[in-house]
Amino acid sequence: MAQSGFGSFAARWKGNRFDQSLVTFGSIALMSIDAIRKLFTGKFPVNEAISQAWFTVKVSLLPTLLVAIPFGVIVSVQVGSVAAQVGAQSMQGASNGVAVIQQGAPIVVALLLAGAAGSAICADLGSRKIRDEIDAIEVMGLDPIRRLVGPRIVAMVVVGMLLCGVVIFAGVVTGYAFNVAVQNGTPGSYVSSLAAFASPNDLILAVFKSAIFGFMAAVIACYKGLNVSGGPKGVAGAVNASVVITFVLLFGVNMVLTQVYVTVFPPRVA
Repeated sequence: MAQSGFGSFAARWKGNRFDQSLVTFGSIALMSIDAIRKLFTGKFPVNEAISQAWFTVKVSLLPTLLVAIPFGVIVSVQVGSVAAQVGAQSMQGASNGVAVIQQGAPIVVALLLAGAAGSAICADLGSRKIRDEIDAIEVMGLDPIRRLVGPRIVAMVVVGMLLCGVVIFAGVVTGYAFNVAVQNGTPGSYVSSLAAFASPNDLILAVFKSAIFGFMAAVIACYKGLNVSGGPKGVAGAVNASVVITFVLLFGVNMVLTQVYVTVFPPRVA
């Protein structure tokens, strides 16, 4: 009887959690559509978007560099050891560069945007919510989606694309320096193999991924911040939930985008 009661409780809990997940996903999707629509209608708060972009750069640029540099070293070490085992040292440039451009840079940007800028956005909007500032904005006849959400989405998307270029440059240069200085690689073979296998489509894919990830991180952070309840404790919970949800969705979307890209643009063959 006790086991049956526990099974019934577990089933109800799973059902409730699943229903809540669907409601949350639907609400985020609706807010995303509403924010995109309002970006192209009415007066856009340019000053707020610039302010948020600068804030995102300040909280994300240094951590991004600190992650990108060791990431390039790690990729170089792992690829170099495998290449040495199969006798393909001359292809290390292609392996390092393509891995950093296609996968490393967008993932690093996504994690830093969600963990640094996204959490700050969620905490800011959540604090405004519990202080009734959001309600005051609505009472004054202003739209929080247009005034607060839209500029943050634009800022995260633009900064995400710019940070992607920074990560690619830092990762490729670090991998090159480590390969030449530590792994006794030759500069010519590294650069020539990278140029032979990397393509502009890889860069376009990385920038596109970064834009999508920045959009997702901004929307989720804004949604959780605008729907805070329970005072300061609720703000902390919303920040944690926004980061976790963003991380899970980012890896899933990255897998889908990568598979579509590989299908449409098959890898080059030597």
